[in-house]
Amino acid sequence: MKLLVKLVLTAIAAMVLAYFLPGVHVSGAWAALSLAVVLGLLRLIVRPLLVIFTLPITVLTLGLFLFVINGIIIFLASSMVAGFRVDNFGIAILFSLLLSIFQSILYAVFIRED
Repeated sequence: MKLLVKLVLTAIAAMVLAYFLPGVHVSGAWAALSLAVVLGLLRLIVRPLLVIFTLPITVLTLGLFLFVINGIIIFLASSMVAGFRVDNFGIAILFSLLLSIFQSILYAVFIRED
């Protein structure tokens, strides 16, 4: 049940950010929900591989390269989800950062830890 709530909250966060952030386009609720599912899968499978492969540059930049990895994940999701589009890579990095912050706030408010 908690996973379903997290997916819905992520979809809501994506729709709100797309409304306020120029360069991010979400066509509707189904596109936002499928974006939440695809982002979850990409973060589960692709992100750890990218972190391992780019470990030297991540260490060299003191972890700041992780923002680039998150932007790559958003860009990949943009190419996989119909109805979701990001105009450029800079917007993808900004969207990723704001989505993470917004998700943290929503999870803290709506998900109880028992």
